[in-house]
Amino acid sequence: MTDSALVVDLRGRRIETLDGFWDAVTGPCGLPAWFGRNLDAWSDTIDGRGISAVVDRHPTLAVHVDRTGLFAGDRRDARALAATFDGVRNRLFVHPVRVRRHP
Repeated sequence: MTDSALVVDLRGRRIETLDGFWDAVTGPCGLPAWFGRNLDAWSDTIDGRGISAVVDRHPTLAVHVDRTGLFAGDRRDARALAATFDGVRNRLFVHPVRVRRHP
């Protein structure tokens, strides 16, 4: 295990659905082909460990997303996904979208 957090920065990537979230985290989190692509499987991966060698090598996981798509407003799927993160060992950071201003 390393001493550093696994940081998965998905800002700038529009994620519309939970399937889009699974697509986005599969590579950086080293999820196996047999990963269940559901909230129970994700919870097992980040809390129970033993599913992803990449996640298991780090004491903490931080996932950063923009407040767009799935994470815009108060969507049930986003709330359910956020609830799988414990806020200590596994954290989800939802960032406001930066608006570019043209001179």
